[in-house]
Amino acid sequence: MERPENNFTPILLGSDFNAYGFARAFFEITGRRVKAIAGTELAPTRYSKIVEVETIPGFSEDPVFMESMREIAKRYENADEKIILLAMGDGYAELISKHKEELSKTFVCPYIDYDLLKQLNNKEHFYEICDKYDLPYPATKIVTKQDHENGGSIKSPFDFPVALKPADSVEWLDIHFEGRKKAFRIKTQAELDDIIGKIYDNGYTSDLILQDFIPGDDSNMRVVNAYVDQNHHVKMMCLGHPLLEDPAPSAIGNYVAILPEYNDDIYQTVKNFLESIEYTGFANFDMKYDERDGKFKLFEINIRQGRSSFFVTLNGYSLAKWVVDDYVDNTLADKETVYANDVDDNRKLWLGVPVRVFKKYARDNDEKKTALKLIKEGRYGLTAFYDQDENLKRTLLLAWMNHNYVKNFRKFFKENKG
Repeated sequence: MERPENNFTPILLGSDFNAYGFARAFFEITGRRVKAIAGTELAPTRYSKIVEVETIPGFSEDPVFMESMREIAKRYENADEKIILLAMGDGYAELISKHKEELSKTFVCPYIDYDLLKQLNNKEHFYEICDKYDLPYPATKIVTKQDHENGGSIKSPFDFPVALKPADSVEWLDIHFEGRKKAFRIKTQAELDDIIGKIYDNGYTSDLILQDFIPGDDSNMRVVNAYVDQNHHVKMMCLGHPLLEDPAPSAIGNYVAILPEYNDDIYQTVKNFLESIEYTGFANFDMKYDERDGKFKLFEINIRQGRSSFFVTLNGYSLAKWVVDDYVDNTLADKETVYANDVDDNRKLWLGVPVRVFKKYARDNDEKKTALKLIKEGRYGLTAFYDQDENLKRTLLLAWMNHNYVKNFRKFFKENKG
């Protein structure tokens, strides 16, 4: 398993499911334990034999982040190997991009420049870019803090239900109140008034995105994961067809079941866009099929891979391999783009919940039948369940996590997804 030449070391910023998925991918390449640094150690990486988590209180924000990274850089200043720095969340991606010039003196930082990141990370600005490149997205109205402070109801131009979400996903991480969600599906004007009030009264300052709610359940969603090399050429795209999302308020929008899929139209659209804006590194797109006009409409781009992105590695397109080939082995430049999942017989179902939860709550359709067939054949996997990382404490922890999934679906599915 271990490479004959260990000429690189990955450092993951974060300790969540995304971090564990990347750790698995790197461990398969190197056979070595993977280093992660985070403000706190989260359950997916706890008690792991393949991830070593260093916790630094306050690490997720400046000034602690850069003060800590300067000290960490000193550990590697005489290293004769490449040190690859990868963000596992929006906040860490923004911090790496913001300080890329200084960090790149020590680390490989496969991220876009900060000015472009700020445009793409903000949904309002992202939709302006979509207009420029003729990319479809849901009909949208921008709500500002000033609109709220002017008093009175903010009327929706769309029929209820409508979708409401923060334009700035990084600022949203620090906003807390009862009823907070990653995104809201709002059914009445009174509910809209109440939620907007709570959001701004609890410290959020950026704009809100009010959108036409595209009809259909979770199985109308699609997710595209891509890797773009240092020369701004797309080298890998992997399309997933989500069949189920987490219904818990803090996790709405998190996929918990993904069936790999192939769609050349989506691949070419995403490829042309990423290369046109001279993107670099990992990208993750969420979109939904609108049966009213037959178009896939973009919701957002994430400047990193997500908690469900292990479905890419599971299906044979190791997330770790692309960045190593690009920056360490320098073998990626001349390779053709890989359009994943073109062979049905190679596909595997990714799950983020126990099989019994998927069977009970996923919508009955042809895709679910395919997924159940893959489960029956043993062609499925979960990010945190890894046969080379088993011990009693971890087994008990994962059982507890699964128990919570069962409980949350029972409690929240009807309200938020039914």
